[in-house]
Amino acid sequence: MSDPAKNDIVGLLRDLIRCESVTPADAGALATLGAFLERIGFAVETVTFAAPGTPDIPNLFARIGTGEPHFCFAGHTDVVPPGDAARWRHPPFSAEIEDGYVHGRGTADMKGGIAAFAVAARDFLAEAGEAFSGSISLLITGDEEGPAINGTIKLLDWCAARGERFDACIVGEPTNPGELGEMIKIGRRGSLNGVLEVEGVQGHVAYPHRAENPIPGMLKLLGGLAAEPLDAGTDHFQPSNLEITTIDVGNPATNVIPAAIGARFNVRFNDTWTPASLEAELRRRLDAAAGDAVRYTLIVEQPVGEAFHTEPGAFVGDLVAAIAAVTGREPELSTSGGTSDARFIKDYCPVVEFGLVGATMHKVDERVAVSDLDALGAIYLDFLKRFFARRA
Repeated sequence: MSDPAKNDIVGLLRDLIRCESVTPADAGALATLGAFLERIGFAVETVTFAAPGTPDIPNLFARIGTGEPHFCFAGHTDVVPPGDAARWRHPPFSAEIEDGYVHGRGTADMKGGIAAFAVAARDFLAEAGEAFSGSISLLITGDEEGPAINGTIKLLDWCAARGERFDACIVGEPTNPGELGEMIKIGRRGSLNGVLEVEGVQGHVAYPHRAENPIPGMLKLLGGLAAEPLDAGTDHFQPSNLEITTIDVGNPATNVIPAAIGARFNVRFNDTWTPASLEAELRRRLDAAAGDAVRYTLIVEQPVGEAFHTEPGAFVGDLVAAIAAVTGREPELSTSGGTSDARFIKDYCPVVEFGLVGATMHKVDERVAVSDLDALGAIYLDFLKRFFARRA
């Protein structure tokens, strides 16, 4: 058996894992990736975006070639916090190799996918040589696990202002439930976060006539929001769901009626809705539940991720064929799961998601099999050959 430590994908992944890029920190992750890409001929630019009240976020755009078609690979180098490091089998940023797995925060989500594509691009370009007349780019953010304000949205705008045009994009998120090749994400439900507050009048619990308790009013509003299903699902999507995620009074006293109560909720919605139509429906339900008795405010946090669906066609077919060639599996074309930055990219070109197995992402002892890294690199390489040969 070959030494995993000498595997090029594993080597790049380990370098990336050792950068403790817990969002919003970069910790050298983009520079590490950029140095690898520059060595194989990419022009690399790092662009930092900022907004009031948010951290400055560096992002990377790298391109090789000037012709068409232009294929883009997108992803992120920021990771979620590891939690209590003492609970990990290996330190979360040590990138240890054990029993055929690389261990560490971000191995699956999604530094492993980035490393696999970068090496696949190197091998494809070396094989194609001067015959390659298209373009390949990488669009990598450090703000996917964070607010997603100073990352992909602004980087896409920056690219558009420069005249960059993409023909297709794969986001390398971990899409497979249990085995590599099981699933491609060809769409995602949208995501809307709502902040709800009900006003009352603070007072002593023994004199309720001098106060106004906001808690019963909040219960009425939340009941009104969740009383009826939002929809029954569509041809490509499961039903939308609204989940109440927190209710907060902030009242440490047992003898005080609170002045206000807040709640937060999230809606994962399908293509029945646009952000505007969904917000209108939520406000309609709240108004009906509130009547004249409950004073409330609703803030819909931005950005709201829209639902999207990429129709299967030649681009998706190239990826399906590459997966079948390497793994022997016919992937399910799915719209399940949470959100990703594909929700922003879909405004610029057809986009799908395909990456590693996601069983350990965001967990203690996140890890990825070396064999899966090799297979994913082989899939990306085969896809690039098919994609550019078809468009040649």
